[in-house]
Amino acid sequence: MTIRIDTVRLGGQEGPEIGVQGFGAMGISEFYGDTDEAAARDTLDAALEAGVTLIDTADVYGSGANEEFLAPFVAAHRDEITIATKFAIERRADDPHHRGIRNDRAYIRQAVEGSLRRLGVETIDLYYMHRRDPEIPFAESVGAMAELVREGKVKRLGLSEVTGAELREAYAVHPIAALQSEWSLFSRDVERSAVGAAAELGVTFVPYSPLGRGFLTGAFADASKDLSGGDYRQYQPRFTGENATRNAALLEPVQKIAAAHGASAAQIALAWVQQRAAVHGLTVVPIPGTRKRTRLEENAAATRITLTEPELAALEPIAAQVAGDRYPDMRSTSAARE
Repeated sequence: MTIRIDTVRLGGQEGPEIGVQGFGAMGISEFYGDTDEAAARDTLDAALEAGVTLIDTADVYGSGANEEFLAPFVAAHRDEITIATKFAIERRADDPHHRGIRNDRAYIRQAVEGSLRRLGVETIDLYYMHRRDPEIPFAESVGAMAELVREGKVKRLGLSEVTGAELREAYAVHPIAALQSEWSLFSRDVERSAVGAAAELGVTFVPYSPLGRGFLTGAFADASKDLSGGDYRQYQPRFTGENATRNAALLEPVQKIAAAHGASAAQIALAWVQQRAAVHGLTVVPIPGTRKRTRLEENAAATRITLTEPELAALEPIAAQVAGDRYPDMRSTSAARE
């Protein structure tokens, strides 16, 4: 039986009602190896059945292929879902390794038109700046995004990987509905300033990679052996060499708590993220990604788990002991600008 999750308001009481857990679609198109498209479409159906209505993508995922994949689902369920996409990471057809950051007005307008076309919609429900280019005045970039709201191309604005100070600066230009950044038992740098600012401003926090890119599920002992050749996690610092060995040992309390609840390690990790809402006094909507119906249903069921104070205390030290950075290059993260 599918768990039907609770709902919250995105970006305050006037925002749309969405499920308290969202769906990250990135892995459908690339980064995590081959995809069974029929299974992925069935997973989207399972998401809707569970009340998972915030669907998250970006123009960079599959160089637009992810948005195109979602388009039929969006068309079939336009009034039931909140579609979020992102701009700012530029890719080039002639250089598959290129990843530039563009926040200039001309690029923003070009990007939104591309996303609208690929998604097959007239309006994007939530439009994020995926990464910040510190060389472009922030007020200029957010101002360009605000123009899209006034023109009806976008309903609400979001930011990703910004500091608390940057969130306040952006909010002074135009209300920000959501802040999406990495937040999990393994990654807590957002608690330095971003979480507090989001709570203060009434901004919904959308944790991406709430399962540490799958590491917190306990499924990986050695990335070089356990992951396929097309899986980019083989190049992530936390998944390789001695770092992976040390990080795997950190999962012991997660697995112990999971056994006590009759749950999976993934469900405990997700429950911890969901409970950040009560700890920090803000709305939290994590967006775990999966391509399997069974995993989607497992993730949704995690919203029904409440961890006790002793259990939370046992999980508290984990993040400080994690070996390796979140990315090989941290320059475009909020942590690099704190």
